Amino acid sequence: MINLKINNIDVSLPENSTILDGAKKLGIKIPTLCHLDLCDLKVVNQVASCRVCMVHIDGYRTLMPACATKVRDGMVIQTNTSEAIAARRTVVELLLSDHPTDCLICEKNTNCDLQTLAAVLGIRGKLKYEGKKSTYPIDKSSTSIYRNPDKCIVCRRCETMCSDVQTCNVLSGVNRGFDTVIQPAFEMDLNTTPCTFCGQCIAVCPTSALTEINNVDEVWSVINDKSKHVVVQTAPAVRFALGEEFGMPVGTEVTGKMVNLLNKLGFDKVFDTDFAADLTIMEEANELIKRVTDNKNLPLLTSCCPSWVNFIEHNFSDLLYMPSSCKSPHQMFGAIAKTYYAEKENIDPKDIVVVSVMPCVAKKYESSREELSHNELKDVDYVITTRELASMCREAGLPFTDLEDMEFDNPLGESSGAGTIFGSTGGVMEAALRTSYEWLTKKSLDKVDFNNIRGLDGIREATIDIDGLELKVAIAHGLGNARTLLNMIKNKEAEYHAIEIMACPGGCIGGGGQPYHGGNPDVISKRRDAVYNADKNKTRRKSHENPSIKKLYDEYLGDVGGKKAHELLHTTFKSSKK
Repeated sequence: MINLKINNIDVSLPENSTILDGAKKLGIKIPTLCHLDLCDLKVVNQVASCRVCMVHIDGYRTLMPACATKVRDGMVIQTNTSEAIAARRTVVELLLSDHPTDCLICEKNTNCDLQTLAAVLGIRGKLKYEGKKSTYPIDKSSTSIYRNPDKCIVCRRCETMCSDVQTCNVLSGVNRGFDTVIQPAFEMDLNTTPCTFCGQCIAVCPTSALTEINNVDEVWSVINDKSKHVVVQTAPAVRFALGEEFGMPVGTEVTGKMVNLLNKLGFDKVFDTDFAADLTIMEEANELIKRVTDNKNLPLLTSCCPSWVNFIEHNFSDLLYMPSSCKSPHQMFGAIAKTYYAEKENIDPKDIVVVSVMPCVAKKYESSREELSHNELKDVDYVITTRELASMCREAGLPFTDLEDMEFDNPLGESSGAGTIFGSTGGVMEAALRTSYEWLTKKSLDKVDFNNIRGLDGIREATIDIDGLELKVAIAHGLGNARTLLNMIKNKEAEYHAIEIMACPGGCIGGGGQPYHGGNPDVISKRRDAVYNADKNKTRRKSHENPSIKKLYDEYLGDVGGKKAHELLHTTFKSSKK
């Protein structure tokens, strides 16, 4: 342990700690813009590019950045000297001098770190520095991510996330000095790069240089179109984060309030993607058992995450035999809504509009894939994020925290606990194991909690004893960990029967469309705990026990993995090297 003083307070820290770590331990606030701490993924950004966290250290000739300066024994540090405060003000004033001033209509108004810091530092009225402003083309080439480089402050958080955590290396510093900007090489649009549209760059961007493509206006339009029957589905992870947008504690489950909100917004039916998660397990568990029995195309890779699918198509096209052919749950839901549900309700499928509320911006891209359609109709018409749903609530003037709980509509609203845990890393694997165990052994699985595959370690491995069959599984979250895991398989350093990969830290609960969390691992942990608590409180916790799923197969789909199921619920993948 290293002993030092910060603002005349003694503190002891482990070796390799930074001054910022010490200040956090003492509850001392040092402002930052570029710092990004993702402890659970073993990544700490210490590029110190913004120079906002400057502090005074006795014996040093200049101020030093707290986020990147390692502590030494006997250090005496002052965080709030007049010199340090003046330096911070100067840095922020310089950033503001090269920043648009359209705060009132900015996507991140009241949620912008630069705006907040300017207020904290008392920067008011006319700016001290004036001069030329940087101007770059806006990139709205993709269906997921909107990039406005004019609002980039070159903090490099997105670069750290994209290159160090996700290992996609799409965003990096281009040019030098005043002309520096973070963007793809050769000024390419995101749509022409190997971007997976995971949206983690959006999750950590302190300004609105990176935001999602907004689909709220289109959704309002179809809700108000009386010729359309508009149904909405909500992903498992949304209900464990939506409340944060309205000041509720992190990890509060708001399922009932969310259903009421969607009804009041004017959707004709409010259904649950958890239902489709159970449906996914029926097909995916069947596929897993077949592959294990035939000992072919192993390991099976769950393919619920569109960013992960994009990633393997770009980077590991030689492993495209691995992903399950199952569509993701919300796409399965769309296919069922425009066939089975349409027939039951006697509605022309062309008049049904499916809206998905997702924790993910990649789902916007996914819904536009040509192969995810049936009879020339898209499975899903519009995708909005958790944040976009919150904005619709505020626009409608609805008091979210005061709304009474309501139940999902049927027949596509009933789900099991297995469907709920899709929201957390490891959840899809655990849900598949619950069903696979019973189908393989023909015995009841009484202890459904597979605690050995839970957690937030970047890569987790386990061997599951299924009545003598040792099923080897692995779970990864974050695309950097996915790359490591896939290279292990590719180089024959590891062998598994099944693997689950989620692109976002923590899985869907940490998705790029969730309330901004800045990579804070505490937020991810609380959301994860809420997911498993909800599963524990469910009456049914296995997908194949869902009565509505049984009825769907009996009345419409026929056999699990059968011809009609394959026609509606399965897809194909293709190499997309760029």
